[in-house]
Amino acid sequence: MTAATAAKAALRSQAIETPSWAYGNSGTRFKVFTQAGVPRSPQEKLDDAARVHEFTGVAPAVALHIPWDRVDDYGALAAHAEKRGLRLGAVNSNVFQDDDYKLGSVTHPDPAVRRKALGHLLECVDIMDATGSRDLKLWFSDGTNYPGQDDIAARQDRLAEALAAVYERLGDGQRMLLEYKLFEPAFYSMDVPDWGTAYAHCLELGPKAQVVVDTGHHAPGTNIEFIVALLLRAGKLGGFDFNSRFYADDDLMAGAADPFQLFRIMYEVVRGGGLGPDIAFMLDQCHNIEPKIPAIIRSVMNVQEATAKALLVDRDALGAAQAEGDVLAAHAVLMDAYDTDVRPLLAELREEMGLDPDPLAAYRRSGWSEHIVAERVGGAQAGWGA
Repeated sequence: MTAATAAKAALRSQAIETPSWAYGNSGTRFKVFTQAGVPRSPQEKLDDAARVHEFTGVAPAVALHIPWDRVDDYGALAAHAEKRGLRLGAVNSNVFQDDDYKLGSVTHPDPAVRRKALGHLLECVDIMDATGSRDLKLWFSDGTNYPGQDDIAARQDRLAEALAAVYERLGDGQRMLLEYKLFEPAFYSMDVPDWGTAYAHCLELGPKAQVVVDTGHHAPGTNIEFIVALLLRAGKLGGFDFNSRFYADDDLMAGAADPFQLFRIMYEVVRGGGLGPDIAFMLDQCHNIEPKIPAIIRSVMNVQEATAKALLVDRDALGAAQAEGDVLAAHAVLMDAYDTDVRPLLAELREEMGLDPDPLAAYRRSGWSEHIVAERVGGAQAGWGA
């Protein structure tokens, strides 16, 4: 089997989950920008996600965000997804938008606020039961802005207590994915600021608790592929939130800021055996100035291209160079794979899968953009807080 054939076999089974919130209106701290044709309901978000999967062939799942995607009947929502050739993916909790959470949610000094936040997290597990979702995604904006604002160690105790209660509620086949973020909105201390904090809590909880790596949530210069390698080695890497950031936020298309970094990350995934279904590959990004569906398609393609290059690394040659201590030869092996133009390989793969070799061109020709602009008139557009 040639390297290209082996790469295509692995790429054929790749699955990249898209986020429901990427299809709605979003913006910056200063302004939420509206676009014509934006979905007005979770069902219409799924309709758009179906177009991404139709043209890429590797985006079969959609992550939900509660309460933004709250509906009366989650079973019906799952059935709607199935009719569109999709399934519902991770359920993402939201304990950062209510006024009560100004000083924290599960780590808030007020027990009443902590109970409210825990109730929401348990509600999300109920939704998982109804949708058949495997993963509960937890990100906490909890932290402090000033020294002395609260007891740092006590906040960790409160966090551990809440996580344990949610962990106990998880059913068979369900997982908790704990996300971390270095800063923002808390600027003195975030309660889950890094992979080590997330890992420590997950290790204490047990096998159903895994760490999720958001590629935009690190300090500049952080070696994210090292974190990926370590978590894979420990069996604690549960998934990714792919996006890009140049300075502080993380809402740009995956691979936009540093495609070489995305390649390096995906090489560690390939090397560590992480391409299987146990690792959830998800986009976590909002598209503020660019058309939403094409941006999501482009992000999926960027992840595919980085994965294809990672699969083409000559691991035998790399291992030989490493064993000999030949630094330049080892680096050259990686660069040879990264410099390979994998677009023809991916176009060939798509044709073999019965897809158009150019997903973006196929989407533009489909007329879907014009259709939703004409059809989605009236009602409230989905967006932040919706």
